[in-house]
Amino acid sequence: MSTARILPVILCGGSGTRLWPMSRESMPKQFARLVDASESTFQATARRVSDLATFARPAVIASAESRFIVAEQLAQAGIAGDIILEPEGRDSAAAVAVAALHAANVAPETVVLIMAADHVIGDVPAFAAAVRAAAVGARAGYTMTLGVEPTRPATDYGYIRRGAALPEAEGAFAVARFVEKPDAEGAAALIADGALWNSGYFLFRADLMLAELEAHAPAVLSAARAALEGAAVDLDFVRLDATAFGQAPKISIDYAVMERTTRAGVLPVSFPWSDVGTWDAVWQVLPQDESGNALRGRVEVLGTTNSLVHSEGEGLTTVVGLDGVVVVATPDAVLVASKAQSGRVKELVGVLRARAHPEADAHRRMYRPWGWYQRVDIGERFQVKRIMVTPGGRLSLQKHHHRAEHWVVVKGTAEVTLGERLVLVHENEAVYLPIGSMHRLANPGKIPLELIEVQVGSYTGEDDIIRVEDIYGR
Repeated sequence: MSTARILPVILCGGSGTRLWPMSRESMPKQFARLVDASESTFQATARRVSDLATFARPAVIASAESRFIVAEQLAQAGIAGDIILEPEGRDSAAAVAVAALHAANVAPETVVLIMAADHVIGDVPAFAAAVRAAAVGARAGYTMTLGVEPTRPATDYGYIRRGAALPEAEGAFAVARFVEKPDAEGAAALIADGALWNSGYFLFRADLMLAELEAHAPAVLSAARAALEGAAVDLDFVRLDATAFGQAPKISIDYAVMERTTRAGVLPVSFPWSDVGTWDAVWQVLPQDESGNALRGRVEVLGTTNSLVHSEGEGLTTVVGLDGVVVVATPDAVLVASKAQSGRVKELVGVLRARAHPEADAHRRMYRPWGWYQRVDIGERFQVKRIMVTPGGRLSLQKHHHRAEHWVVVKGTAEVTLGERLVLVHENEAVYLPIGSMHRLANPGKIPLELIEVQVGSYTGEDDIIRVEDIYGR
């Protein structure tokens, strides 16, 4: 049995709009603390493959917009990884092609594990054991997937019908057929026939996946190869060439390869698993009280059952006399829905976008490579923000045409560039930045810098930022 380590590749695409208002374009669900108050599902995924006896240094394929969130969350988890940036989403086949090419550069026979960043797994040792077992089939030349033993007739998952046993991999089977998401009657029939949930985890040898892509999706492979060959290194990231990557057909790996190959295998697994795609799915994986309620944050309920109530921030959220509902309160938006209809939240986000509600995609707290800012108040001709700059963080050198700014430091020390001057501003001190002045904010200290920014002027939008120099390449 080979002792070569498995290369885990975490796919971080998607915005998770069904989990609005926690999940938005500015902070997709995989980076939010939906299930565990101490870490995101992305961090949990990375930690799941951190055993160096089994797994090699992970690679993360993410959107360029989320690059600094990925880097920060990996650092918080104490995990080092390679971060490859997609200039745009082209679905999973292009991402898998990049992963296979990346692995083949190390060793053509490297076994790659493709993972989604937003899944919840209740038994990590069982997951690791399943991956090791499936890797046996991958080394024997199969593209393996993990098929989860169903616990209910789910209509939001695809299914896998298993065929004959694979002699090369104990406990594994050939894939007879992949089945699209069925209706309730179809799901019950599939389960009765021994079908498995399609988890979306894939294991394969890099060289063999490249051969499959060449046979079944050559345009995807060609675009991925050109994008990787034309990639540029930017700080700690690898940026795929945008023009080349944009030529990749937008297709999932399921359609591009898995439903066409004759060498697909499946290993049945029974550990607790969920892709937490809806608020109902989140409720299912959270601890529940004797009334079936999953309660998070400052919450009080009365006469309420089988419900999820999630409250962020300092606000108190209360629910009286309801059954089977989802209530999610954030500082700038509140969602109330039936659990049964929670999958329609994606439709709601579409309506919000069509009506130009900024809350559709942007959180009140916006994360940046240097830290974050959060709107406190806004009105005619003014806006107030709270800003946090991490140690060593540095904003761009910039100016504004329509507003002046006042900065009041409440924690740490600010290094402020104002025109030709460089000044240090300490706690309980302030600095004034006139309209049109060239300025920059940096944190030279060892602790986070926090300040209050008051903007005054005819326009306070984010697009009134003229960047002259930026260390983050924005």
